[in-house]
Amino acid sequence: MGLDKTVDSVAEAVADIPQGASLAVGGFGLCGIPSALIAALLEQGEKQVSRSSPTKKESDDWGLGLLLRAGRIARMTSSYVGENKEFARQYLSGELEVELVPQGTLAERLRAGGAGIPAFYTPAGAGTQIGDGGLPWRYAPDGQVAVASPPKETRTFEGREYLLEEGIRTDYGLVRATIGDRHGNLVFRSSARNFNPLAAMAGRVTVAEVEHLVEPGELDPDEVHLPGVFVQRVVRVFPDDPAAERRIERRCVRSEQEGGA
Repeated sequence: MGLDKTVDSVAEAVADIPQGASLAVGGFGLCGIPSALIAALLEQGEKQVSRSSPTKKESDDWGLGLLLRAGRIARMTSSYVGENKEFARQYLSGELEVELVPQGTLAERLRAGGAGIPAFYTPAGAGTQIGDGGLPWRYAPDGQVAVASPPKETRTFEGREYLLEEGIRTDYGLVRATIGDRHGNLVFRSSARNFNPLAAMAGRVTVAEVEHLVEPGELDPDEVHLPGVFVQRVVRVFPDDPAAERRIERRCVRSEQEGGA
């Protein structure tokens, strides 16, 4: 692979993602999600994937909610399943397998996987069903638990119990950055930095959609949030592309009568 990692279109960027691939997808709610890559994956056909991400709070009609509604997600590893009604319906009916993980633990599992760390100990979840096992991962159609979480290995350090958590490596990582260069160095804007770097690290092949593409050397090394070693493909998205729209998950404003602007 040459140093220039750019591809011509989002369709080309995700064209080789196969049936059953695992994905680490950046973003938090609707903030910083790779919406153009998700839309392109939806258009690829009836490929079903599994997905690891710190959140699942997208709306039913945007982001991964589109893949979910189309029945294209088989399994989720998440820390918050939010208010997506279709997500709840699929989970409770046994159509979707869900592993719930404490958010900090999931973030560290993604980072550890990307850093080549197979497992680590954490006190989060010790003494709960997270450690003891028995959490419903998948329900049967009759409402019984079909697949439950296994117990985790524990160890005591300085009198405190810790759980052994495994790092996460996925087949692909999908992220969105404000600026990227042709070598894959990325800069994220404000809170869009959230889990994008972790998802990028976890993917064996990471694809980044960027709003502004610059030439190598234009980015000050001190400004780079994620080095290009973690990124294999870069594709530019344009503001006038409906799939690249940055949506607001929940607009909270006051009316003029209530003293708003």
